[in-house]
Amino acid sequence: MTDIVDKKYLNIQDVSQRTGVPSYTLRYWEKEFKQIKPERYSGIRKYSNADVEIINQIKDLLYNKKLTIKGVKKFLTKDRRKKMQNDTLFNEEKSINLKVLDEIKQELEDILKILEQ
Repeated sequence: MTDIVDKKYLNIQDVSQRTGVPSYTLRYWEKEFKQIKPERYSGIRKYSNADVEIINQIKDLLYNKKLTIKGVKKFLTKDRRKKMQNDTLFNEEKSINLKVLDEIKQELEDILKILEQ
């Protein structure tokens, strides 16, 4: 029998067992939280590891942090926006760094030409 940790996709029973969240709650959360997107094969839900992480995060926010469903939705949306901003900043910084490297390369090539004369 394959350990559920090794599987790429998990069925709803595996996710329920792994997270401690009943399968009926998982189905409800799918409707409430758009971040949970299991793929469906012949009508059977197949959850990715990313889905399981989000489910654990939702469980923590609801049960431990005592947020409401509305509060969790707001938190997850804000968290996603923050991640998108960080990705944008990273890409801008990467672009700036590449520009600086190109300038340095050009200056070194100019110095090399001077030294070769």
